[in-house]
Amino acid sequence: MTRKLFGTDGARGRVNTHPMTADTVLRLGAAAGRHFLRDGAATHHVIIGKDTRLSGYMFESALTAGFTSTGMNVLLLGPVPTPAVGLLVRAMGADVGVMISASHNPHQDNGVKFFGPDGFKLSDEAEGAIEAIMAGDIQLADPVNIGRVQRVEGGLSSYVESVQSTLPVDLDLTGMKVVIDCGNGAAYRAAPELLGRLGAELTEIGTSPDGKNINENCGTTCAATAAEAVSACGADVAICLDGDADRVLIIDETGEVADGDQIMALFAARWADGGRLQGNTLVTTVMSNLGLERFLEDRGISLLRTSVGDRYVVEAMRAGGFNLGGEQSGHIVMTDYATTGDGLLAGVQFLAEMQRTGRSASELRRMFEPVPQLLKNIRCSEDAKPLESAVVQGAITAAEKRLAGTGRLLIRRSGTEPLIRVMAECEDEALLKEVVDGIVADVEAAG
Repeated sequence: MTRKLFGTDGARGRVNTHPMTADTVLRLGAAAGRHFLRDGAATHHVIIGKDTRLSGYMFESALTAGFTSTGMNVLLLGPVPTPAVGLLVRAMGADVGVMISASHNPHQDNGVKFFGPDGFKLSDEAEGAIEAIMAGDIQLADPVNIGRVQRVEGGLSSYVESVQSTLPVDLDLTGMKVVIDCGNGAAYRAAPELLGRLGAELTEIGTSPDGKNINENCGTTCAATAAEAVSACGADVAICLDGDADRVLIIDETGEVADGDQIMALFAARWADGGRLQGNTLVTTVMSNLGLERFLEDRGISLLRTSVGDRYVVEAMRAGGFNLGGEQSGHIVMTDYATTGDGLLAGVQFLAEMQRTGRSASELRRMFEPVPQLLKNIRCSEDAKPLESAVVQGAITAAEKRLAGTGRLLIRRSGTEPLIRVMAECEDEALLKEVVDGIVADVEAAG
């Protein structure tokens, strides 16, 4: 079914502008409630989590009204990481889970992500079905069957315990100096709690959310803040999370950053050596660096690329029976442990690898030499269609010919922000810059 409301990771946009208005989100909740009502079930439940945005209160109330109007009982988790919703919807036997978050976006944006009863994000088809229900007359429950609302205690602790259970039972990080940057987001309590349990000596950044400072000069969108803290306190490593804690960056003791590609390379090599990498395959997206592909090829590990979006990675993993995947941006998906990207889980797994090997973060964080890659974003209106311009299409064709055999070009509209993303890879950095800048100029002129 056709989707207009949903992008690559749920519905997202600027608060109080369509689609992120209270009335639209209320209707979205009602439509999702109708979609997930199970025939013959005595009761129906939805769990709702959120990050720390001020608008989360508004959308939590709107979704609650929508779901209860169709007969769904609502369980409110409060601020929790996105992967906690994926975990708890299944553990609590709920019909559907919802995370209110715009991930790495600024506080002015917000979004809604849905999880099915199996704990995985919805398919395009399921999202299309919900939109179809929204477009019609939504059937509401009889007054006697309206849902109830309850705030749930203990959800965050259950998530922390679940992540800890993935680690060696004897893991002790006493003496390890760790900077944890929670981006003033959803993990501001969970991450320090877990790392404290493990004995790490913590320096905390981004653990004082005020509703408007999420991702502001901290978190994965500003890793320099954590890097400065590493230098200032002489830390061994930093774990840098985004607003809903489903992605991570690792910063070593010298202040250098490991993105998702480097983290996946480490885990894939380790898991392959231990016979744990299902299908001997890593699943990632078209954005991952060519250097990662070469690294895996040298080790006899296959790479499967998907469209951008961690849920497309997960769909391919489930279809092929693979257990490791992710995105360059820092979504790391380990389906042995979680149903979606989990930044905190990946971060502590990296720390466990440091302890197991006795190697520093700088030794582990650079597994391969990246091919020079350049990504530029062009902001445009939702209605603009610069990629359909004959001039832009001609420029893309010409650029692809110039890169043939030496690199690659990827141009796409973002599914989470009003941006056109232009990315290229090439060993010749001068050619790389020339190609990207030329296409950017043509897209800007056409937009």
